Amino acid sequence: MKTQFEQLMDGLNDVEAFLAGKQEGFRAHVPQEVDVKAIRSRLGMTQARFSDTFGFSLDAIKHWEGGRRTPEAPARTLLTVIDRNPAAVLAALNPAAFAAAVGSSKRTTLHLRVNRKRQTAGVTKRKSYSAQGGKRITK
Repeated sequence: MKTQFEQLMDGLNDVEAFLAGKQEGFRAHVPQEVDVKAIRSRLGMTQARFSDTFGFSLDAIKHWEGGRRTPEAPARTLLTVIDRNPAAVLAALNPAAFAAAVGSSKRTTLHLRVNRKRQTAGVTKRKSYSAQGGKRITK
């Protein structure tokens, strides 16, 4: 098994070969483990809402979170993108509904509840995700 440094160096060598024209394309590195419950919790969604919103079966989410099953590589890839830029996934999965919700504004912001249990003095902390860049803005 390669160390993280060796994996990083392999990736940099691939980039160098690509830039030099010696190699075409790239190889995606899918994470071996994804914490589904942490992703869902950060978005402030129930298991049912998470499954409906992103197209996973409710049973799959329950099994993943219970440790009885591990998401396959394509699911881990999608879960990673959901974790880093949920607005992009929502826009890609249902562009018409997302566009209707957004209206005609050029800059789109999606508000998701961060953590329901850690509210202090009635203040709800939210993170906003820009649909164009997916940058997180804490409010």
